[in-house]
Amino acid sequence: MVFEKRRPGAVLFDRDGTLIRDVPYNRDPDRVEPMPGAIEALGRLRRADIPVAVVTNQSGVAKGLLSPDEMDQVNAKVEELLGPFDAWAICVHDDADGCTCRKPAPGLVIRAAAVLDVSPRDCVVVGDIGRDMEAARAAGARGILVPTLETLREEIQQAAEVADDLTDVVDRVLSDADGPVGAVSAPWARAMGWSRW
Repeated sequence: MVFEKRRPGAVLFDRDGTLIRDVPYNRDPDRVEPMPGAIEALGRLRRADIPVAVVTNQSGVAKGLLSPDEMDQVNAKVEELLGPFDAWAICVHDDADGCTCRKPAPGLVIRAAAVLDVSPRDCVVVGDIGRDMEAARAAGARGILVPTLETLREEIQQAAEVADDLTDVVDRVLSDADGPVGAVSAPWARAMGWSRW
């Protein structure tokens, strides 16, 4: 799918591993830590008047590993550290529940776009794993993968667009430049000894 280079209607971020460090099934607000560059990246988008939202799977609620209230407290800490988001779209179901919102299904992207009154096709979805990119694709949105050391090599190879970090994402979004896909300089790539994918 080829996307026109134009200003997006909104940028939708995955939460864990993208905006904040991934602490599996985190129920403790004190363990929330922004990913490198997250505060600056969000600030640049807000100053450009581009809506920002969070689209996140939180199956720990369905598994009984944290309560909805604990999840809300963690999300409140995210906003305290990263600033307010224009929308939150959260799936609290587990894989076996068969919902249409849990990524890789497109429901969260569609829901966030509806709240923001923009078309999913005008949204950019930013995430760290293949599920995020599949949800973007299914909704007709542009997906940008920001790999971490936990991202599978196959997920990187299958992504339509890969950025080094959140700064790179915002550079692309604000300049509408896709940039070269072959050069690898990100820490996750160097750590794995990759020079190209």
